Amino acid sequence: MAKKISEKTSGISLAGFQPKSKVFDGQTPSSEPRVVSAQLVREPVKPFTGAGAFMNSITGKDEVSKALAETSAKLDDANKVLAKFEGATLVKALDAHKVKRSQWANRNEAEFATVEFEELKADIAAAGGNVQPIKVRVAGVFDGQTGYEIVFGHRRHQACLLLGLPVNSIIEESMTDLALFEEMDRENRARKSLSAWEQGRMYQEALTKGLYPSLRKLSESLGVNLADASRSVDLAKLPKVVVDAFQTPLDLQVRWSKFLKDALQKNPDGVLAIAKELSTQKGKLLPTQVFERLISKEADPVKVEMEIKVEGRKGAVFRTDAKGRVTLEFESGVLSVGRQKELFGIVKDFLTR
Repeated sequence: MAKKISEKTSGISLAGFQPKSKVFDGQTPSSEPRVVSAQLVREPVKPFTGAGAFMNSITGKDEVSKALAETSAKLDDANKVLAKFEGATLVKALDAHKVKRSQWANRNEAEFATVEFEELKADIAAAGGNVQPIKVRVAGVFDGQTGYEIVFGHRRHQACLLLGLPVNSIIEESMTDLALFEEMDRENRARKSLSAWEQGRMYQEALTKGLYPSLRKLSESLGVNLADASRSVDLAKLPKVVVDAFQTPLDLQVRWSKFLKDALQKNPDGVLAIAKELSTQKGKLLPTQVFERLISKEADPVKVEMEIKVEGRKGAVFRTDAKGRVTLEFESGVLSVGRQKELFGIVKDFLTR
């Protein structure tokens, strides 16, 4: 083979041939800067066998699968925790000062001076807060802070406010006036019912502000007796001076509504005058006595007959009859003409005092 190659190349001459650049023999240093082709920069070594590529693929998938399995396990644990609270109502402790009464608030201030309210406040103080939460709706943002309006729970809120405690609350992000009104009414009737006057004021306010087109529609929507609702509204319409005749509006009873209304229609000036006088005697008369005075009805009279003796002798007889009339009958010769005039002056003075 070498011989054949030598024969074929024996006629070839390299005379006059000059390379365009110096030949780098791998040993002689070159004075020119060495340029390294980008193609000569090797990529990181990759598996170049089928088995290597397969093992590398399996290892990467295992790591991803392991991470997915761990995430799935955590998600399952979280779902189990959430399942325990399914259907539960979330309660948040709010600063009582950020919770206000709504325009539909139905508890009169007198309610917070009752024995029942003091007992409620004592229970809340002992528990360190209201165990039974109130309900509120978000009423907007004021000075950068969220404000709330009471849906129901005015007494519990007031107790927490007076005690300086946060009030535990169920929060509705959005609620219409109609929904608020109806929930408040149902809650109050299920717990400590409003007084007849408070209930009437609440219904009258709803009608005045157009929450319901009529009292009948209101009674149907709330599921209350129409006649009772009507009598309660009549109480709410009583003149302030009549309401003030009672020690507190809470004393007014729904069964008195018709009698007070009739009395005002028959003799408005007389009833108002009596009411004004009674307002100066608050606390001295029972609610029933105030009511009877307003409708000019005294207690059923009792027949009385008393003998008045002077120095052991019968001088006069004091009598009352079934109609409430009073008579004072003197024995003959007991009163002279002069003493009769004196007696007249005494009786007149007594009646005008």
